[in-house]
Amino acid sequence: MGLLSERSCLFFLFIILTEGHYTWVQAQHCVWYGECGESDKVPGKRYNCNYTGPPIPLPAEGHELLTELCPGYDYGNQSLCCDVKQLQTLKGSLQLPLQFLSRCPACFFNLMNLFCELTCSPLQSHFMNGTQFTNDTAANKTNVVEVQYYIGQTFANGEGAHFLVPALFVLSEPTPMVIIQLVDVSVSGMSPMNNKTYDCTEGLEDGSGPCSCQDCSPACGPQPVPPPLPPPWTILGIGAMVLIMWISYMAFLLVFMGTVIVDASCGETLGEHFENALRYLFTRWGSFCVRQPLMVILGSLIIVAACSGGLVYMKITTDPVELWSSPSSQARQEKDYFDSHFGPFFRAEQLIITTTLQSESSYSPYPAGAPVPFGAPLDKDVLHQVLDLQTDIENIVASYGDQKVTLKDICLAPLAPYNDNCTILSVLNYFQNSHKQLDHSIGDYFYVYADYHTHFLYCVSAPASLNDTSLLHDPCLGTYGGPIFPWLVLGGYDGEDTLITFPVNNYHNDTVKLGKALAWEKEFLKNYTNPNLTISFNSERSIEDEINRESESDLSTVVVSYAIMFVYISLALGHIHSFRRVLVDSKISLGIAGIVIVLSSVACSLGIFSYAGIPLTLIVIEVIPFLVLAVGVDNIFIIVQTYQRDERMPHEELHQQIGRILGDVAPSMFLSSFSETVAFFLGALSTMPAVRTFSLFAGLAVFIDFLLQISCFVSLLGLDAKRQEENRLDIMCCVKLPEGKEGKTDGFLFRFFKNIYAPFILKEWVRPIVVAVFVGLLSFSIAVTNKVEIGLDQKLSMPDDSYVLDYFKNLSTYLHTGPPVYFVVEDGHDYLSLEGQNSVCGGVGCNNNSLIQQVYTASLIRFNPSSWLDDYFDWVKPQSTCCRYYNSSGAFCNASVVDTSCVHCRPMTPSGKLRPTEQDFMNFLPMFLSDNPNVKCGKGGHAAYSSAVVLKGNATSVGATYFMTYHTILKDSPDFIDAMKMARVLADNITTAMGHKVFPYSVFYVFYEQYLTIAYDTVFQLGVSLVAIFVVTTVLLGFELWSGVLVSITIAMILVNMFGVMWLWDISLNAVSLVNLVMSCGISVEFCSHIVRAFSISVKSTRVERAEEALAHMGSSVFSGITLTKFGGILILALSKSQIFQIFYFRMYLAMVLLGATHGLIFLPVLLSYAGTHGVVCPSVNKAKVFAANKRYAGTERERLLNF
Repeated sequence: MGLLSERSCLFFLFIILTEGHYTWVQAQHCVWYGECGESDKVPGKRYNCNYTGPPIPLPAEGHELLTELCPGYDYGNQSLCCDVKQLQTLKGSLQLPLQFLSRCPACFFNLMNLFCELTCSPLQSHFMNGTQFTNDTAANKTNVVEVQYYIGQTFANGEGAHFLVPALFVLSEPTPMVIIQLVDVSVSGMSPMNNKTYDCTEGLEDGSGPCSCQDCSPACGPQPVPPPLPPPWTILGIGAMVLIMWISYMAFLLVFMGTVIVDASCGETLGEHFENALRYLFTRWGSFCVRQPLMVILGSLIIVAACSGGLVYMKITTDPVELWSSPSSQARQEKDYFDSHFGPFFRAEQLIITTTLQSESSYSPYPAGAPVPFGAPLDKDVLHQVLDLQTDIENIVASYGDQKVTLKDICLAPLAPYNDNCTILSVLNYFQNSHKQLDHSIGDYFYVYADYHTHFLYCVSAPASLNDTSLLHDPCLGTYGGPIFPWLVLGGYDGEDTLITFPVNNYHNDTVKLGKALAWEKEFLKNYTNPNLTISFNSERSIEDEINRESESDLSTVVVSYAIMFVYISLALGHIHSFRRVLVDSKISLGIAGIVIVLSSVACSLGIFSYAGIPLTLIVIEVIPFLVLAVGVDNIFIIVQTYQRDERMPHEELHQQIGRILGDVAPSMFLSSFSETVAFFLGALSTMPAVRTFSLFAGLAVFIDFLLQISCFVSLLGLDAKRQEENRLDIMCCVKLPEGKEGKTDGFLFRFFKNIYAPFILKEWVRPIVVAVFVGLLSFSIAVTNKVEIGLDQKLSMPDDSYVLDYFKNLSTYLHTGPPVYFVVEDGHDYLSLEGQNSVCGGVGCNNNSLIQQVYTASLIRFNPSSWLDDYFDWVKPQSTCCRYYNSSGAFCNASVVDTSCVHCRPMTPSGKLRPTEQDFMNFLPMFLSDNPNVKCGKGGHAAYSSAVVLKGNATSVGATYFMTYHTILKDSPDFIDAMKMARVLADNITTAMGHKVFPYSVFYVFYEQYLTIAYDTVFQLGVSLVAIFVVTTVLLGFELWSGVLVSITIAMILVNMFGVMWLWDISLNAVSLVNLVMSCGISVEFCSHIVRAFSISVKSTRVERAEEALAHMGSSVFSGITLTKFGGILILALSKSQIFQIFYFRMYLAMVLLGATHGLIFLPVLLSYAGTHGVVCPSVNKAKVFAANKRYAGTERERLLNF
């Protein structure tokens, strides 16, 4: 009602004047008196009788009515130009204006000023002339059909009365006709009516206060000036972050070139005892696994079977609320509060319809007026086709079990059981969803006086009107009994498209009713075809259905991706010495066994948590196998390739050799696996359910994979080694090749890393270039990290061929309002006291910082909030016919009931006109909430507020309530995030002003709340993971603090560079990308930890030599084990139809593998060559460690490596 003093007064002036009946006479006389014959153009209405005599004293029974209608008017002896019947007609006509204008006393006074003078003034003939009459033959009287009404310019332009000038167009409607003449001087003997008017900021003489702020903007107090947006942070006109990082980078290069390049002596770290303990433990265990393979394998199978048995209890969560919103989060708790008090938000089934026809037109109102453009979707022929489509949807019958389900079984019907029509938000509901109403028109051979254009224009300007005021007099309210707001059914003011919404009841705790709704929605989701219509559609289940369909369609892509990795693993593990021994030296069966172990660890993790009742998510199913495969395959390659390069020592048996090898490599495997496990488990501290679930499942799967690899896989490796030594074929182990002597050779990758790659990367002139490039990339990534967009475009979650994409596109193009938002006042507020009422309401006497007032002035709120409290005050006023009860029983009496025993709730006294007392407030509030709007009373609260107010204690007190409005248009994630931020700030301000808890609620808050803290969550998750990796690395490397620092620095650089890639590749930060970042942290450990441990146990004399040895010995295994394995599988993901797969899996997986490989195999060895533990950090090489290493490696391949 923000423009009530203009628009609503104009609207109701139109209503009254089209019902009035007026005349011409000589001055000093009446124009009419009494009522005569019925109007032939407005059924049920009567003309006034032509009367040119002097005013007639008003009978006594009309005195109270005159005082009620025209307070403050003193007509002396009350000789008037109207009788009691005319006053009663005037009162009946003023019921709707009274209900809507009562919050603005000045506006209502000015309107009454106009009509009281027009209807009853004893000086009527001074400013009125009858111009057209007809005969009432039955009563032998003359009807007044048309009058001229002279109004002064001063009155028309006066404060609070300037609505009269825009009324000229409205007053030009056909009969009964009132022609206004605006003059300030006498014309043809007529003196204009120029009574005093009141500004909306003025109080009246009867003590009424000024109008409310919503109805009169000048009455508002000073509005707080929002703080200006902070300007972009710049230095010398350049982005501050960019400039700072450039300066930092150049400073680093200067310091690096000047100081770090200078070689320095280096020492070894402490911790040989811890290293020996781990080596001894894993050596003994490896030997046992080879000596007792059946026991180990059988035990592993039993444990895997027991753990995997939990899969029968597996539950997959696809509910978006459960995926993205923690039960303890603010949005989730507010949603639960709203659902438990007011019921869950309805399910929405929606169509957006445009037309291919070029049938735009322009409507020219009769008899005059500016042309109004009507878009093609509002062409009547198109509307008929749309109505046919709408009717077909209404008639959909679905099957649920052995029951038939129709729209009426599940739809929202707010006036049930009095009116069981479904709520259908459609432009066709302006015409009661009827072809006949759409075709209704009035005209003659020459002109069309009123048709669907007229009705449409009236209804969109006053959607809450019961009937239009044209000659049609057709209803505007929908068949369900409520208004059809144009911003919900029209895309643009000239009708660029039409929207049809079918609200369906939501049933969170009733699976049967919910199943019926889902069954009907499934039938609703069909391809709608019409050659003249373009139709996009969406239902509540659409997104979930399409995500499931997407997962099924991408299953083949994922399977091919894993198949490629499996084939590569099976073939790459073998080290072929000659063509004759291809089938002997290949390790296809061992590779398959390794893959099965990886998958078994995933199954065990899923099964254990399924036993615990923790549901899975699609992210867990899609991501964890990829993660565990990366970690597990890397470890498999390290074990197998170390065995292949090793030579058995004299008098050493196979189990001793494999035990010794496991003692060498298992600490490195344990380091990486345990670091990842701890990091993932700490990631479970996240409040995001999807991230927390992923972290739990991933941490356990990685650790189980490690345990199976050092037990079951080692036993299988021992069996495969025996097969190979006996010259038996791989897979077909019963077939044996003849004995032949074959020389032992190194693999191609190992020779390449040892002889070419490692020496090149660590050349004196290459190392500075490597550092400069990588630090430059780091500086760039830091500079753009804050530019990574936050959020998830919902279109990305849909397949490329999804019908929902068309709906999303049209929704953002055509929708002209945002989602509804409810400001919920929690239980406990005192609505019975004036202080409590004034802190909430928005009418006369309410606080300037009340709830309604603050919401009204908020920047990101599109419409005035609906206020049950203000409408209740209007409804209960004694001047209104709304609040009545049966005198005999005290039961509510609807305004449409004609019964003499029905009396007003409150007396027409000064005290009765005030707000209701505490007792009256609670006595009449249930009546208001049960009253259906009707012609006599448009303020009934049943449809609008029956669910907005919770009555407690047998309707003796008010509990939780809400006040609804709409957000402004929201199109992308930043819009939604800003809207939620604003609503929460606004609610906090309201809470402070009221001294009682108020919170905002909208259906999208539970999905977007994560983005309010996503930056903090990301820093926390990755920071915790890095700390865990640092601590575990330091401990497991024999308390080598500096090595832990270098690993953490390298992984941190990978993560920061991931943000640079995200900015370059338009990957937004959300829960999906955060899961990938956490996984990237884990995979990065694999790229770094093995190299660092190999460096830490090296006994070479310089850092460069130690780095070269570590890179040569471990680089090929890391490269073949992770990089090549993942690269082929990742490339297949680019072929996925799913946009979310292409962006968040293909792009991010490719980035994490490439960044991990380049940092682990290029930057880290160079960093170790400069900053590795030697001399600067620790005093000298540990002599005991050198002696122990030389003794262990005497006569082995490693001894040659030490001296290469």
